[in-house]
Amino acid sequence: MERSVVHIDMNTFFVSCERLINSGLNGIPLIIGGGERGVVASCSYEARRFGVRSAMPIHMAMKLCPQAKIMKGDMELYSRLSHDITEIIQEKAPVVEKASIDEFYLDITGMDKFHGSYKWTSELAQTVTKETGLPLTFALSINKTVSKIGTGEGKQKQNLEIPEHLVQSFLKPLSIQKIPMVGEKTFQLLSRIGIRTIGTLSEMPAEALENMLGKNGTELWKKANGIDNNPVEPYREKKSISTEHTFLQDTIDIDRLKRVLLGMVEKLAFQLRSEEWLASTVTIKIRYANFDTETKQCRVQYTSADHILTKTVQDLFDKLYQRRMRLRLIGVRFSGLVRGTYQIDLFQDTEEMLALYQAMDKMKSRYGFDAVMRCAGASFKPNNKNEILKRKP
Repeated sequence: MERSVVHIDMNTFFVSCERLINSGLNGIPLIIGGGERGVVASCSYEARRFGVRSAMPIHMAMKLCPQAKIMKGDMELYSRLSHDITEIIQEKAPVVEKASIDEFYLDITGMDKFHGSYKWTSELAQTVTKETGLPLTFALSINKTVSKIGTGEGKQKQNLEIPEHLVQSFLKPLSIQKIPMVGEKTFQLLSRIGIRTIGTLSEMPAEALENMLGKNGTELWKKANGIDNNPVEPYREKKSISTEHTFLQDTIDIDRLKRVLLGMVEKLAFQLRSEEWLASTVTIKIRYANFDTETKQCRVQYTSADHILTKTVQDLFDKLYQRRMRLRLIGVRFSGLVRGTYQIDLFQDTEEMLALYQAMDKMKSRYGFDAVMRCAGASFKPNNKNEILKRKP
């Protein structure tokens, strides 16, 4: 049976959310981001016509579009509306994967026997927009890759249906940059040898691409040929991530305790960014030598940035640890998680901070978590047998 996979993308989601509560923002160039030294989290189509793009430094965006209105953004609003959209889709679709705060995959294979798949998806899209007031684009095809590319094209050509016999003719004229896994570095590498369209890429021997790009080369060849067997993974929201550290000997050494806390925060924050989560609640846990256990928590603006979470954890620890007895265990938990496609909190961080986190995360991903760490947190060893990492589905 031919698979039927839908990709849904909420149109300029952050911008649309702001316009939903303030109609005065309609029709004007709008940039969601933070501060003159921050970066663009999202922008309206009116701003994009001037060349403004997501992740662009704000100061550059303002040079391109000086008449744009800049707003800091409201992640609580975006998260609430994303939750509303998710509930509507989950109620109607058999299998739903929430890929990000504003992006969904649906497997509706077999639906065409009872109700045309494209008609069913169109009615679902109308329901979402009617009940939330938010616009969206969708594409229906045989797998996740083709439907996602189709959604990107549908931004200009409206919603698309790409059946199996039209997949190749649809993909071939498009730029290789349309393939989700092709970044700027890969694009430049392939461009230098004359590969700029998906059609040209699909005709390359898979072995040659593997020699150039390793395992990614084979995956890239498959996607260029419209091959993607990855399933739509049923969506389950993660509630929290946490870690605890039990000391071999009870301690009252404040400097040591804070160094371990710093390392714990750095590990968890890296996990947040790697899995594309933002946390809104921070909890500290301590257990004294007599086994008395205490916790303290506070809410923060949605973030996955070490420097914000570290300060919060240290402040909580100072307020919680008052008895000056020896401790046998300390723990950190981040909860109230929401999805995001970006790596760090674009509303809070500067261009320089963004570059720093991206460079550190790249080294950690390639060489391991402890490849690069802050000196103060280096005493926390993530492979310590006393350290427990917890994930709650």
